[in-house]
Amino acid sequence: RVSSRPGTCLEQDLPSITGPARECAWRLDRIVTFEEHCVLSNDKRAGMKRITVVGTGFGGLTAVSTLRKLEPSAEITVIGKQPDFFYYPSLIWIPSGMRSGDDLTINLENFFRRKQVTFHQGAATGIREGGRVVETDNGEVSNDGLIIATGGRYLTGLPGIEHATIPCRGRKDAECIRDRLNEMDGGTIAFGFGGNPKEPSAMRGGPVFEFLFGTDTLLRRQGRREHFKLVFFAPSKRPGQRLGEKAVDALLKRMAERDISTHLGHKLKGFKHDKILTEGGEVEADLIVFIPGMSGSPWFDNTTLPRSDGGLLAADAHCRVPDWERVYVAGDAGSFPGPDWQPKQAHMADLQATAAAKNLVHEFNGDDPVEGFKVELACIIDSLDAGTLVTRSNTRTLLLPSTRLLHWSKRLFEWWYLRRYR
Repeated sequence: RVSSRPGTCLEQDLPSITGPARECAWRLDRIVTFEEHCVLSNDKRAGMKRITVVGTGFGGLTAVSTLRKLEPSAEITVIGKQPDFFYYPSLIWIPSGMRSGDDLTINLENFFRRKQVTFHQGAATGIREGGRVVETDNGEVSNDGLIIATGGRYLTGLPGIEHATIPCRGRKDAECIRDRLNEMDGGTIAFGFGGNPKEPSAMRGGPVFEFLFGTDTLLRRQGRREHFKLVFFAPSKRPGQRLGEKAVDALLKRMAERDISTHLGHKLKGFKHDKILTEGGEVEADLIVFIPGMSGSPWFDNTTLPRSDGGLLAADAHCRVPDWERVYVAGDAGSFPGPDWQPKQAHMADLQATAAAKNLVHEFNGDDPVEGFKVELACIIDSLDAGTLVTRSNTRTLLLPSTRLLHWSKRLFEWWYLRRYR
């Protein structure tokens, strides 16, 4: 049915019209011509919010999921070097062969398709126009709102640090540990971590305990433990204090029970190919596994974004970069207010990204950012066949003894988390 006017439909005609024709036929509760519909569609498209998320890690992908729920019509662009997500928490299982790098790498094309996301392949190199343009090595991306979740970088200024393997840097380092363990007939393996003295939260010590205890379990399974000496070193006398005092006591007790030597409380001076140099002496080692403190991504240096003393992006309690309109940060890239035990974990990146996305939408709607994030530490310290649960919040600390159930819980969580991105 058509009306007496060419190019128009009447309201009573709509029940007989389906699909795109119905959508085009009626706008603003009145008769519209085809030409008017085109103008209205262009206006709608022009009014769509353009949101850029930099990073394809935990924080970046959580921001995408949250934004799509809150803004179904927004144009979301993700900037990243590759359309891949790497599940870093399970790096601890690569040396034993329980996981491979491919097991932990998820191609994001299906996820981006489901979330109607445009992927811009490239590395961020700068920002201008108050955050409204992100520069990359593959062109520029304009936006109306920006969330930065590019993670951090490890501090590699200690002399000779090239002699240490930094396992949480990526799959290649974890695979290097696996290959070295397979090659070695015996010797000394040293595990340790450092920090950023200007940014107390910018450290990642938990995985070192897991690599340490996991290696001990692996060597015992293989019947080779008596041929190896395991050493744990750290500049702190009581490493892992952000986990709580009870956790530190439990970790040190377990090291003693497993015949793991310690070299604690001495400032690190550097490394050589066969030893760790500290102010309290030298530690000989045939393999050094070390996670240094963290700082901000190198591309931050090309911007005028405010930085913390430790080199991370400054952020307020709402994950907003101060004095930058509609610019937010989540995860390891940011320095957030909170207690000195505030962790750098994937869990915290998820919480911060959720708050950042919600607050960005508040700003789009003309409201002030009000969403915060709960500071909490939650981890299962895995030893390849068992796990110890540690949680901490502003009100309590919980430590559960090592059980096989917690090891399998960690494996189950990995499966549950990754399925959303497959």
